[in-house]
Amino acid sequence: MDKVIFSVQGMTCASCVNRVEKMVGKLEGVHSVTVNLASNQAQVEVDPTKVTSEKVIQVIEKLGYKAKNIDDKETKKRKLLFSVKGMTCSSCVNRVEKAISKVIGVGSVNVNLAANQAQVESVEIGFDPAEVIKAVEKLGYEASLIEEDQENVSDQDENEQETIKLKKDFTYGAVVTLIVLFGSIPHMMEGWGPWVPKFMSNPLFLLLLTSYVQLVPGWRFYRNSYKVLKNKSADMNVLVAMGTTSAWVYSGAMTLFPTTLTQMGFPYQLYYDVTTVITTLILLGRYFEAKAKGKTSTAIKKLMSLQAKTARVIRDGKELDVTVDQVQIDDETIVRPGERIPVDGVVIKGKSAIDESMLTGESIPVEKTVGDEVIGATINKSGSFTFRATKVGKETALAQIIRMVNEAQGSKAPIQRIVDLISAYFVPAVVVVAFISFIVWYFVGPEPSLIFALTTFIAVLIIACPCALGLATPTAIMVGTEKGAENGVLIKDATSLELAHKTNTVVLDKTGTITEGKPKLTDLLTTGIVSEEELLRIVASVETASEHPLGEAIVQAAKEKDLKLDEVTFFEAIVGHGLVSQIDNMEVLVGNAKLMEKYNIQFEDYLEKSEQIADQGKTPMYVAINGQFAGIIAVADTLKKNTVQAVQSLKAMGIEVIMLTGDHKRTAHAIAKEAGIDHYIAEVLPEHKAEEVEKLQGKGKVVAMVGDGINDAPALAQADLGIALGTGTDVAMETANITLMRGDIIGVVTALRLSKATMRMIWQNLGWAFGYNVVLIPVAAGLLYPLFGILMNPMLAGAAMAFSSVSVILNTLRLRRFKSNIV
Repeated sequence: MDKVIFSVQGMTCASCVNRVEKMVGKLEGVHSVTVNLASNQAQVEVDPTKVTSEKVIQVIEKLGYKAKNIDDKETKKRKLLFSVKGMTCSSCVNRVEKAISKVIGVGSVNVNLAANQAQVESVEIGFDPAEVIKAVEKLGYEASLIEEDQENVSDQDENEQETIKLKKDFTYGAVVTLIVLFGSIPHMMEGWGPWVPKFMSNPLFLLLLTSYVQLVPGWRFYRNSYKVLKNKSADMNVLVAMGTTSAWVYSGAMTLFPTTLTQMGFPYQLYYDVTTVITTLILLGRYFEAKAKGKTSTAIKKLMSLQAKTARVIRDGKELDVTVDQVQIDDETIVRPGERIPVDGVVIKGKSAIDESMLTGESIPVEKTVGDEVIGATINKSGSFTFRATKVGKETALAQIIRMVNEAQGSKAPIQRIVDLISAYFVPAVVVVAFISFIVWYFVGPEPSLIFALTTFIAVLIIACPCALGLATPTAIMVGTEKGAENGVLIKDATSLELAHKTNTVVLDKTGTITEGKPKLTDLLTTGIVSEEELLRIVASVETASEHPLGEAIVQAAKEKDLKLDEVTFFEAIVGHGLVSQIDNMEVLVGNAKLMEKYNIQFEDYLEKSEQIADQGKTPMYVAINGQFAGIIAVADTLKKNTVQAVQSLKAMGIEVIMLTGDHKRTAHAIAKEAGIDHYIAEVLPEHKAEEVEKLQGKGKVVAMVGDGINDAPALAQADLGIALGTGTDVAMETANITLMRGDIIGVVTALRLSKATMRMIWQNLGWAFGYNVVLIPVAAGLLYPLFGILMNPMLAGAAMAFSSVSVILNTLRLRRFKSNIV
């Protein structure tokens, strides 16, 4: 059987997936079919002797979709970010996503209304970013590719410009609207306004002013409506344009042809005040919305402003001041007290205390000396030092953090896809409801029935607000991911943030996660074959060929005693058992009981002593020389300072905490007891960690795996939520859903609490957005009039609509006050 991957363009929902899987699955020679709607791909396991790729493509294309075979070399993905201007509601988001998804080479697309961006994941072959821009512009929106070094900067400038323009439009519209309101008093209330100048209450004068409001400040609604209607769709702009235009046109016609229209039975009624007030209120709402949206990205703006502007490097023996972008890898760079570190590197001279709070959330400065890593944009608090640059430009930790947060904000949470599906039918449904209310009240409404029907028609169109639905989730994701970055918690995507709140079991790797990962030699027990010092020298010689932390501790102990180490002539690491080596004509075995048993080494007389050592939380290692048991050498690894506090906090949240380790059960028991962990799984080989996670998932648990090493990567991938320590390997961090920059598990508590707070905010926003529409649309349609005589004024509808979007964003901004509240 061969596995073949196909690109399938044009799928829009789960039913599309089902159709493709069903029809392809019927082909003779097809063993299995898995279709992924998010990536627009189908993975088909086929018997190549019975069915060809061309046949599969034919079947898919008969269903109306586009398909092509993707070679393995073509499946390499890259993420690109596009700026999309002109979107106003979730309907816009749906249209843009559908258009981009049809572009050849697009694997997945997420459009973020709050950020006005589209994140596109594509295969490298057959993809042209220009085609994405064309697809978006064809819908009537503006689009451009955001280069990595432009991320946030250009968008912030554009958002500020849009906010300024909205403020200007609102201000001019408000001034004119006040004049219209003043001049409309005699038309609204009989007997009122004798003191209003006659020219101000002249209908022609009011028509002129209202036309200005509609066609200048309110022109954006017509412009955007034209763009979407041209593509046979509708959005929030269409609702506003239809509502205000209905009142404006009716009033204008009554002003220009009053006699003709009244003789035809149309009541004399002017709606200039309604038209201008609604337009101005919605512009005010858009202005507040734009200002509030700008506040959701303050953390990233702050991070970007922290970057040092210059660096002092040593070249040809001279100190030179250069801009940060001129710093090269391996440049020796000097940092004095109070200065920001320009790029990432390793200290080669001097020592200091570094404030890394902007990166890790840890307020206490970290001591750095020769050999320690330093991170760009952090602050040197005390001494001067020189470091060698190891990462510059886009490769620095700060640049990667900004990129990761950008990608997370551009991603879409699963819950948002449900909202988008509902929103796709929202605007058409509102238009239908508005027409139904008009027709019903025209025939059964009180006199003048036309005016009554027109009032409900306008109110329904204006009160509906898909903007609130479209902003409910992405704004919370934006603030949540940035609060995570502020606290040293980097969240890969919105799905990870949403999933974290469901976690009920946290599995912690021991070495380097619960413990420091820097063990020290504690015990030397010899059988008499060699002395204690000789036993240490031999084992240390062997361990020089190993990279295991336990081996490093033994080598370090030997160096402290100035012991001369021998050269290793043969070395073999046996995963999960230990190592076999040869030095100075001696065969040396160092490992656990399984290794001794494998080579038939008699060690039973020392089991009791070994167990006593293990009971103290130390790791005993058996040593055999030339086939004879030579002794026990033990090391111990201390708990990280925040481990106990983190475990207590997780348990207080009702989360089960499990420790996973390859150590002996007695050692594992001692460490777990010290950390306050009730459950542990010991003697687990690295390749079996993922299996243990899978077993827990099989029991119905939602598992978060926390680790830092290469051997943790499979378990991180298997877990529902993978959490990697930022001090660990790049492989583990790449596999994980969440990365903790502080390097201790207190960040797990922060991540889970932040997820719960963000999801709570999303549900509040959605509750308000859905509840607002469910309750007020029927009220606007006149549902309460027969019972209580209540009819919604269109101006009140406009105010309510403007307030709905702003209220969602203001509610979300409360998340900026998030605190982890560690026990």
